[in-house]
Amino acid sequence: MKMSIRTKFTLGMIFIFLIILVLLGFSAFYLNKLSKKTSAILKENYLSLVYAREITEEISKVNLDFTTAFLENKKTEKQQILKTIEVVSQSLEAEKNNITEPGEDKLVASIEAGFSEYSDSVAKAAGENLSAKQLLYFQQKAEILQQQLVLLSQMNGKAIEMKTDDAKISSKNALTGMTILGSFCFLIALSFIYSFASYFNERFLQLYNGIKEIVSSNYGQRLYFDGVDEFYEISLLFNQMAEKLSGEQTRDSEQLSFLTSAENEDPDDNVEELQDVLIRIKSIEKQAEEILSKIKNNG
Repeated sequence: MKMSIRTKFTLGMIFIFLIILVLLGFSAFYLNKLSKKTSAILKENYLSLVYAREITEEISKVNLDFTTAFLENKKTEKQQILKTIEVVSQSLEAEKNNITEPGEDKLVASIEAGFSEYSDSVAKAAGENLSAKQLLYFQQKAEILQQQLVLLSQMNGKAIEMKTDDAKISSKNALTGMTILGSFCFLIALSFIYSFASYFNERFLQLYNGIKEIVSSNYGQRLYFDGVDEFYEISLLFNQMAEKLSGEQTRDSEQLSFLTSAENEDPDDNVEELQDVLIRIKSIEKQAEEILSKIKNNG
């Protein structure tokens, strides 16, 4: 199958472009994979830690308000306490929609049940003077809830640590894979570029040397290119031109030898012979121009 030099060059560029696309594709794949892992850590477990901390802080506020009111022997601020309870309820509801770890759903359900009992009691006691028994009850309930919230934080903290280690391993594997793939693609591209450049350099050098020999009147010079591309056709045209020039050179040498031996003969005959030589030289020049034009068009 005949394949032009332009087609070979185009296919070569497409091949290099495909290698680049392969590298970009694998890079995007690994980056997307790592991005999902890190997003899961931030979106899931980290938010659970935030919710647990918020609930703990709000419950501590309620206990602090009750303790302060008891020590000062005054009523608690009902609106402030109810507002705090509402904040805890919202954080707890958000945590219920962010269950990610095994056993987390049961722990959250237990926290929700305990907080429901605790919030009902707090709502009844808000705005009233507290007894020591009530204060002790609220402190005990708050302590149980805080212990459960600590377990929730530890569960998600451990999950963050495990997922972070997994992301590190994935990152290391991605780096190793991309290094191997990149090195392999680099070697393929380097080998291709070297072969491609050697192919053209060798043929251009032969063509250049052949033209230099022809210019130096060495009409015995011949080119031999393998394949069926333009270089092969150029070599055929070049060899045809060299063959014609060699034949014309031989005939001209014979004519000149004849003229030299006939110096003492009739001058009119010598003039005719010289005219014939000039005609042949012009014919050779015209043929050379046609061949060079064909070479230029094929190139």
